[in-house]
Amino acid sequence: MPRIGTRKLYHMLTSTLQEHKIKIGRDKLFDLLEEYGLLVRVRKRKKARTTDSNHPFRKYPNLTRELDIIRPDQLWVSDITYIRISSGFCYLSLVTDAYSRRVVGYCLHPSLHKEGPVAALNMALNSLPSRPAANRLMHHSDRGLQYCCDAYISLLTEQKVIISMTEKGDPYENALAERINRTLKEEFLLNKGFSSFDLAVAAVHNAVLIYNTQRPHDSCNRLTPNEAHQQSGPMPMRWKKRKKTEPIKT
Repeated sequence: MPRIGTRKLYHMLTSTLQEHKIKIGRDKLFDLLEEYGLLVRVRKRKKARTTDSNHPFRKYPNLTRELDIIRPDQLWVSDITYIRISSGFCYLSLVTDAYSRRVVGYCLHPSLHKEGPVAALNMALNSLPSRPAANRLMHHSDRGLQYCCDAYISLLTEQKVIISMTEKGDPYENALAERINRTLKEEFLLNKGFSSFDLAVAAVHNAVLIYNTQRPHDSCNRLTPNEAHQQSGPMPMRWKKRKKTEPIKT
């Protein structure tokens, strides 16, 4: 996790610091990392467009507003992001559980065609345990062609999954999915670019594995996604909303 945030790093180091009787507070750790040039810096680069909503397929309403998420496999969120390779771009499709933040399905594909998102969805559906009929699953995405096409919608309807989509093109309507994209790319250096597609595939697989099994989430009581996926009920959060005048610390 080469670019993990300092708050999470401090949480993960707590037992080691105690074992070696090292006393250091969170703010002191920020200062120490800054002194050695190790604080995470935000990078801005040219982006590739991944969403095309100008198509004839049916678009579904947003059903996630006011939804109280209290268990895993209640709501999945999906999105596509790009990965740079020497020949241009390839595209990473992700399906993430909104309760646990666990990536339940993913696929890196050379193009924006439907095959990538369909493969990610198939992986996610294959991960589902048997569940009571009352425990309905909802799938939320943007209104891109890949998510509205017949192949994708057929998979969802065959599994009796409720379909929800963004309505106004507002990124906040699918903010969780986009946040997972950003975390994987920035913290695991998937945004650095790769010399070949195969190297990018291997890097994505490694990033998802470590993300699911080792990275704690402040939104999931500092559990890893795999640990949180074994829980149920309201999930305690370990973060507070930042005041506008307060500097950002990642």
